Amino acid sequence: MRSFASDNNSGVHPKVLEALQHANNGHAIGYGDDPWTQEALRLFKHTFGPESESFVVLNGTGANIAALQLTTKPFNSIICSDTAHILVDECGAPVKSTGCPIFSIPTPDGKLTPAMIQQKLHGFGDQHHSQPGVVYISQCTELGTVYTPEEIRAISVLAHQYGLYVHVDGARLANAAAALKVSLRALTTDCGVDILSFGGTKNGLMMGESVVILNKELVRNALFIRKQSAQLASKMRYLSVQFTTYLQDDFWLSNAAHANEMAKLLYHELSKYPEVTFTQKPETNALFLILPRPVIDKLLQNWFFYFWNEANNEIRLVCSFDTTKEDVSAFLNDLEKAFINYSL
Repeated sequence: MRSFASDNNSGVHPKVLEALQHANNGHAIGYGDDPWTQEALRLFKHTFGPESESFVVLNGTGANIAALQLTTKPFNSIICSDTAHILVDECGAPVKSTGCPIFSIPTPDGKLTPAMIQQKLHGFGDQHHSQPGVVYISQCTELGTVYTPEEIRAISVLAHQYGLYVHVDGARLANAAAALKVSLRALTTDCGVDILSFGGTKNGLMMGESVVILNKELVRNALFIRKQSAQLASKMRYLSVQFTTYLQDDFWLSNAAHANEMAKLLYHELSKYPEVTFTQKPETNALFLILPRPVIDKLLQNWFFYFWNEANNEIRLVCSFDTTKEDVSAFLNDLEKAFINYSL
């Protein structure tokens, strides 16, 4: 079934499948000592800067856990928004793996600001209190909103002033960069970010993510943390070869830009209905909106999507690299029929 449920539900891009098939020829040394991994690491440096160091992991939660373990001690705390993926959608894995409490901050749009973070920056040196250790932000946020480079830089300046690290969860970093028309480096390295969880699964890859270390002082223990986090793949070439495709010839950009464009088209058409209320500014490939419940129920007969807040009939629609104009038209046709039945 075609859907607008999540960009996790889309298939694998044909170019990625082709690359995987190419990597499947013959034998290769395991655990990263293969030519595809070496090429991927070269491309990561080209993308994020020559001082960066990267390692490939199996999934997004694993990437976040590894990054947070590298930036904290068990007596630290992690600061994030109240919609953060590490708080809401990772089953407590970051807390279990780091031993650190998570201090969340309510946000209207999923975005932290220096003023918000400042509220949590206290208790330094007090042995009775967890010591603030890292600021975690998502780019894009879980609400589809985007931090500008200036906003990230301001957070980094504040965090570093107090001795904290900045961790960016970049599961949809490509969509943010495409929306802002800037490079991946412009949203990370150039903003003073210390460490990045970099995703591609939501943008055409089959599996695998990477941790990109931008602060050299965090490199020393990275490989050991990956192993202890159960994120070291033996046949790593199958993860790495996907990134050799992803980071070449603006492949990541074209996929993300297309997903954003389909969401923009869907937003434009949905905006014509007075019964539709958008709850977040549409900036990337995700739309958050409120519809009459009977209309939602009718749509769910043919389409799969998630409630974001069922209590107020808020849903989320997500476009993917393989969303087509025909998908958008078909959804809108069913929406029109649902509204006709609703008004009868």
